[in-house]
Parts: sequence; C-alpha cells; structure tokens
Amino acid sequence: MSAAERQAGLPQSLLLLFGSCLPVLGAVLLAPVLPRMQAHFAETPGAEVLVPISLTIPALVIALLAPFAGVIADRLGRKPLLLVSMVLYSLFGLLPLWLESLPGIVISRAGLGLAEAGIMTCCTTLMGDYYQGERRERLFALQMVATSLSAAVFIALGGALGQNDWRTPFMLYGAGLLVLPLMATLLWEPKAGEARPASSESGGFPWGALLPLYGLTLLAGVSLFIVPVQAGFLLTLLHVDSPQQIGMTMGANQLGVLAGALSFRLLGGLPRQHLLLLAFAIAGGGGLLMANAGNHALVIVAVLVNGLGIGLMLPTLITWVMSRVSFAQRGRATGGFTAALFAGEFISPLVVFGLNAGVVAELPAALALVGIAQLLLALACLALPKLFRSLGAAVSTTPDHA
Repeated sequence: MSAAERQAGLPQSLLLLFGSCLPVLGAVLLAPVLPRMQAHFAETPGAEVLVPISLTIPALVIALLAPFAGVIADRLGRKPLLLVSMVLYSLFGLLPLWLESLPGIVISRAGLGLAEAGIMTCCTTLMGDYYQGERRERLFALQMVATSLSAAVFIALGGALGQNDWRTPFMLYGAGLLVLPLMATLLWEPKAGEARPASSESGGFPWGALLPLYGLTLLAGVSLFIVPVQAGFLLTLLHVDSPQQIGMTMGANQLGVLAGALSFRLLGGLPRQHLLLLAFAIAGGGGLLMANAGNHALVIVAVLVNGLGIGLMLPTLITWVMSRVSFAQRGRATGGFTAALFAGEFISPLVVFGLNAGVVAELPAALALVGIAQLLLALACLALPKLFRSLGAAVSTTPDHA
C-alpha cells in the first residue's frame, strides 16, 4: 500500500502522542531534584544560575532551532528528521549519568534540546498531516492531555528516583531508543494530496495571522514553566524540601493542565479569543493564590488552578495556528509555534529572577506580579480580532475547523 493510500489509525496516534511526551520528560524530569542538584554543585562558580539553566537550556535550544527543524521537515521530510532526533534524544539525555562537571551537564542538556526540536516539530506536524477537521483538533487536545499526564508521571518518577541520587532520573531518557523501531515501522512520510489545504492557501507564509499567535504562545510558555521551576523554591520557604513532596505538588499542577485540556473540547463552541481570556485569567488567578499560599495544601490548590488555565491555553493556540496554513507551510508553522513556546519556557525563570533579584524570600511577590500580568493579558485577548484585521489577516472570530 502506498503512503498516499494509508490511513492513520490508533498505532500512529499513540506513537505521535508518545513522541510529543518526550520533550516534556526533558522539561520536567529534573524539577523535583533541582534543590539537591544545586546543593551537590554548591562549590561550582555560578551554580545558582547554572542549575536552573540545566532544566531550561533545552527549551532555549528548541526555541532557536525549531524554525529550522520546520523548514527541514517541509523540504526533506518529517519521518527522517524524527528518527534521527530520537537517536540524539537518548544519546544526549543519558550523558549526565556519567558527566562530573556542571557545565558539561548543561552542554549535554543543550544537545537534548537539539533532538527535542526535531521531535516536537515532527510529531505535531505529522498530526496535522495525518488528520483533518475535528479529528485533528481532537488529537491536539489529546496531545495536551497526554503531555499533562506524562508530566505528572515524570515529575513523580523524577521525585521518587531522585530521592537517593539526583542522577538516577536521567535513566528515563533511554525511552527514545525503545520506541524508535516502532516509529521506523509504523509511521510514513505524508504526501501533499493526503490533506486538504487550510484556510490559508499555499501562497506566501501568513505572518500576519501567525505573529500575534506566536506572541501569545511565548507568553504561554512563560506561564507553563512558572510552577516546574519555582514551586520547589516556594515550598522551601514553607519548610517543605522533600523531592517526593515537591514532585507531588508539581504533579497536581499537571493534573490541572490535564483538566484544562479536556475542557478545551467542552468549550470548543466559544470564540477562540474568549477561550484565551479564560485561560490567562484562570492561570493568573492560580498564580495569585500561589503567591499568597501559607502552607503546602494551599500551594497544591493554587498550582492546580494555575494548571487549568495552562491546559486550556495551549490546544487553543495550536489549533488556531494549524487552521491558518496549508500542507506546504505546516512544518514551518509548527516550528514557529514550538520555538515560541519553548522560548517562553526558557525565559520564564529569568523573568522571575529579574522580578525578585534572585532573592528566594521575594519569590511570592514576584509570583504575584506574574499573576497580575496574566490577568491583564487575559483582557487584552479580546482585542485579537481587531489586531488580526489591522494586520490584514483574515482570521475568523469564531472557531473554524480547518
């Protein structure tokens, strides 16, 4: 059977969803052990910056390279890039098991980001290639559900595995090699004729329609990484320093993200700018609750509420992006979305660092400022249709199923 005649089914959906979870593993696995990792490298100059950067440097590399991954995926193919990226993922991911220097670990994490740029771009693009209409939107919502569930599992695993040795969680990066043969066998390279063009035909790249969405995606990335990076330090202020308890708290955040992603389908009849208003408002409200939480239980409630907003935010943005481009532009559009999301994740700790000047005791005040900014951004989302019109982008104010 030729590639053009093949129909994607459950095996392909599961593989693409699993692949989408691997960059999440790169993002959250170390979060519960950051305090212990920092204690281990306490004598290393700049450790107070390098340890958090070791968590977020993959996001920076993804932000820089995902657009190029999108171009490669459009020109040379999705599947070859995905398979090479899977090999590099496990190679770079496992290296910190043996590396003794903190700068060396940071460099290996940058290599991990190189692989993740290809994986995330190709998996999301193939979802857009293999499916159309409501099936595509359903799969994007499931992508958010899967990544949220996996993040909760990975954070809990990271906390449990890191209880005795902060290096042990790195073993999980071997998962890339385990799934590689299945991807090589069950995935195929799509053809342009397999998918209907979206509302933006294959002319010039629709920057007017996508730049505002990319800007919001960057801010969503900032929001997404507030809890994974900052919750451990916030809990330390409340005298909670067990990696297992920190991991459970972050897992609550990811369960909130899961619930938010599920609500995307329930609220699909609303205009997309209204969905984004709800998303940023709920995330900001959760941030304000987190800033004012006086005990561990209140922090869990706060991060759960915050996650609800994040979970609604991301599938709304990616389905909107995908609806604006044709098959020939889909890799570039996905690469831009991925770059914006991970750029936001990378600068997230730097934003908080700038707000609290690196003083952990000032973290609640910094989180309050972030929450207020999210509430203001929620109101600004109502102006999106007018902004699109001013940029010459023919974007509908109601959900369009491309």
